[in-house]
Amino acid sequence: MNPRWAFFFKLCGLAIVILILVLLFPPLLGFLEIAARDLRCLWWLILLVVLAVWLIWGLGGKKKK
Repeated sequence: MNPRWAFFFKLCGLAIVILILVLLFPPLLGFLEIAARDLRCLWWLILLVVLAVWLIWGLGGKKKK
């Protein structure tokens, strides 16, 4: 599979998961709005998102020998 297509599918998958979570859990949307305003206090949220992105793209690559 072309690496660009793999990146595209991962990005679409991430967007779909976020959309499903927002639709299933409306309070999550309110939490995200508050978190966007108070990033000073919720810096750990940014770290969790960065960790999730790293796990999706960092561990999915080919193993180098």
